[in-house]
Amino acid sequence: MVGMPLPLAHRTIAADQYTVPRPFRSFAVRSDEARHACDARAPYGRVHVVRTGFLDAASRASLARTGYAKVDIAETFAVDYATTTLDDLVAASGVNDLVGEIARALCATRVLGDDLGDYERSVATRIDWLASRGAGFHNDVARHWSRSLFWILAIDVGGVEFALAHAGVRVALNSGDLVVFDQTLAHGLCRPADRGEAVAASFENGDDGRQLFLTGEMRLSDAQWAALDAPWQPVEVHDALGALDLMVAEFDGRSGAIKRVRSLANCMKRSTCHVDETSDAQRHSQRDSS
Repeated sequence: MVGMPLPLAHRTIAADQYTVPRPFRSFAVRSDEARHACDARAPYGRVHVVRTGFLDAASRASLARTGYAKVDIAETFAVDYATTTLDDLVAASGVNDLVGEIARALCATRVLGDDLGDYERSVATRIDWLASRGAGFHNDVARHWSRSLFWILAIDVGGVEFALAHAGVRVALNSGDLVVFDQTLAHGLCRPADRGEAVAASFENGDDGRQLFLTGEMRLSDAQWAALDAPWQPVEVHDALGALDLMVAEFDGRSGAIKRVRSLANCMKRSTCHVDETSDAQRHSQRDSS
């Protein structure tokens, strides 16, 4: 029908067959928020890739000029965030309904359910610039991120794969791709020739070595996590399953291998009721300065 948006190309990639170091048998992530101070959840075992079309080449080029001017990624494996506003993004992209377009792409994943309004409110809350020059393997678990999923919208990428180290997932990125993933799993940016390893030397060559994204986070309710088959449960449940707590894991930047595994014995039992009382405003400030 004339005037109706074209269906979005959406892929769902299984990311639940984890390589877990012995003696552990599974992964879990604890929360340091009061609401789940003694709880943990399993990682969300899917990666969503939505091929969007609302940014043409001219829009992406304009966004790239604007975004790169706000970040510092001179060194390889540098990752830098910068805040922005919807007005600035609309001016740079020429897309008046940018929130709606991103929300519709996110809605294709159904991670928050079927209500488009939930996605629109999430997107409108905050969008950041995210720039990198490759990225070593790491995860993001502190503060409220344990109850969030991250999304990235590729603005300027070339010859880059998004990889989850322990799930065997490697996704070739194209400009315009929107990716939704569980950031508590170790993730990085790799060159295809490096076969799933993040190699700093592969991102040394000038403008060809850099990437630019728009990024945001979606906070899920307990019911939404349960619908994704990753419910919050008492820490003792995950401990009985032999879980390794991703909140305390440290990763090798190149391979994603978990360091000092023996020192993590009984990690699910340690400080199970630690509570982070940092305010939301302080959290945003900490992310801006990280």
